[in-house]
Amino acid sequence: MFEIGKINAQNKQEFYKQVNTYLIGLISEETDWLAGISNASALLYLLLPDVNWSGFYLYKGGELVLGPFQGKPACVRNALGKGVCGTAVKTRKIQVVEDVNEFPGHIACGAVSQSEIVLPIIKNDKLIGVRSFAD
Repeated sequence: MFEIGKINAQNKQEFYKQVNTYLIGLISEETDWLAGISNASALLYLLLPDVNWSGFYLYKGGELVLGPFQGKPACVRNALGKGVCGTAVKTRKIQVVEDVNEFPGHIACGAVSQSEIVLPIIKNDKLIGVRSFAD
């Protein structure tokens, strides 16, 4: 059983260092990638106080398909180049959007989320999917 204690950090850098330590401890010996990203979603959802959605979209058949996540139900599929997730894939750059209502082509999967961070996951120049956080 993996136990998570309260993080008592003096600043953001220390906080995220402790989050990273928990994450490494949770998934470092896991050999199944799906189990690993599932637990990563759960841990980050639990530890990041302002996050209301934490999850992955995986690249399958030319689109992004909902993967492991924590939070309210989400859009199942996202087209490449559309919305924040699709833009992260198209540009292959991290997207930090403070107000999703101002983002051109935003796909509203949930009315609660006001901001979003999306990180493209690329291995050996091959698209794997994206990591998304919303609040």
